[in-house]
Amino acid sequence: MENYQIYVDQGVGLVMVYGPKLLLAIVTLIVGLWIIKSLTKASSKVMKKGDMDASLKSFLTSIISIILKILLVISVMGMVGIEMTSFIAIMGAAGLAVGMALSGTMQNFAGGVMILIFKPYKVGDFIDTQGYLGTVKEIQIFNTILKTPDNKRVIIPNAPISSGTLVNYSAE
Repeated sequence: MENYQIYVDQGVGLVMVYGPKLLLAIVTLIVGLWIIKSLTKASSKVMKKGDMDASLKSFLTSIISIILKILLVISVMGMVGIEMTSFIAIMGAAGLAVGMALSGTMQNFAGGVMILIFKPYKVGDFIDTQGYLGTVKEIQIFNTILKTPDNKRVIIPNAPISSGTLVNYSAE
């Protein structure tokens, strides 16, 4: 029975020390997620009013949401008492390792962003790139999909398109 009382006393002590911090962190997380949802909706509405490609709007909205959520989680973890300097260093090292492992994918991602921003072609344009000639059916973040004159579907990574030669026969 004595051991039981010791555990209860230790539990009460932990609740007294960490309870308010944990409660504040939970409230901050809930309110933060609500604010992030509101901000992403507002940014989406603002982007709809502008002359921006639908793919780029969706991409930017999701990037804004992800960055804000990461910042919120880091803030909440700091409120609970987790040492943030070592956590951020570990996350930075992990990000570097993942970035190096996915360098080709990141190049395609960057190429897709460049294509969506600078718009060298759009869906429906007839283009010649990377040895393929066809009508652009879809522009994705990592790939561009062409339909060739002989009805073949060609998926081309965006990195070589954005850094290589492109002829747009539909451009004005």
